[in-house]
Amino acid sequence: MKFSVLSLIGHAPHPLTGHLPSAADRFAEVIETGVAAERLGFDAYAVGERHTGPFLSSSPSVVLGALAARTGSIRLLTGVTVVAVLDPVRVAEDFATLDQITRGRIELVVGKGAEAGHFDLFGLDEERQWDLQKEKYELLRRLWTEEGVDWEGEFRPPLKNVTTLPRPYAGPPRVWHGSATSLNSPELAAKHGDPLFTANAIQPREAYARLIAHYRERFEAYGHDPAAARVAAGSGGLLIADSSRRAVERYKEVYEAKVAQSFKPHLEVRAGYNTPFRTIEEAVADGPQLIGSPQQIIDKLLGYHALYRHDLQSVTVDGFGLPHAEQLETLQRFAEEIAPVVRREAPSSLWDRPAP
Repeated sequence: MKFSVLSLIGHAPHPLTGHLPSAADRFAEVIETGVAAERLGFDAYAVGERHTGPFLSSSPSVVLGALAARTGSIRLLTGVTVVAVLDPVRVAEDFATLDQITRGRIELVVGKGAEAGHFDLFGLDEERQWDLQKEKYELLRRLWTEEGVDWEGEFRPPLKNVTTLPRPYAGPPRVWHGSATSLNSPELAAKHGDPLFTANAIQPREAYARLIAHYRERFEAYGHDPAAARVAAGSGGLLIADSSRRAVERYKEVYEAKVAQSFKPHLEVRAGYNTPFRTIEEAVADGPQLIGSPQQIIDKLLGYHALYRHDLQSVTVDGFGLPHAEQLETLQRFAEEIAPVVRREAPSSLWDRPAP
């Protein structure tokens, strides 16, 4: 298995103390974490995209550009690029530029995004979100694989003989399709033979297994080699202690305060917005969060792999408001005590060859 670190660049007050770092300090932490992830041997670092809510991740291409200047080998991903609200021409140009600067280290995870309010922000109809996602992704795909593109669609003016510049570094970057609750993204990924990145962050794992099973079934139905179906999984946060008891003692208050802070009562009945694992004991036992001793986390990851057969696991260390130094210590423990065992027990050929 390969491993990626994800930051959504959350910027909410600490759930216990109310402390809110400056935006500049948060960006500095995100960049420092990306540099540390490369040093510790993680395979990728991802930056999310949010346009509403307590996040600073509205411009992931800019943040990834800063990371490109500070790193030399780690792959740089988005998590996700909200292509449904963006102009595919702009997306093609921005990320092809980054692809050239990094000499082929850029990959995209595209999705419609988890914050519904961004459709209103961009003057778009949320009821058409999946139509927007499909049309805009398929145009992006053409812009990266073809030159002299003639195109006509519903959601932007037509294009005539358009070749976006720069071209990608060595062919179009890999595009994953992010999926949290709906079968639409797995279907679109399967249609085009693309990989699937399932959120695996809030719901019970069976909900994500359903998305992955649909993807694999449809991938083959569209005529693609089933062996080529790549899957990645997220996680709801990473908290490591020497034992389960110590994890509960150390993190119970902050975990449960964070869950309460993030709870959205108006979305209680909508899957994917509020975790059912309200206590840390529930999260340790059954949640997608990676909380506990190194062996507990190893066992949980291998349990996921038995169900998902995934190639890439994403981890998040900055979601609970831990001090930045503790976040880096957590990543180091994961890299030294957990990742080697999971890599050995669940090997993957993803990214075995270096970036172009």
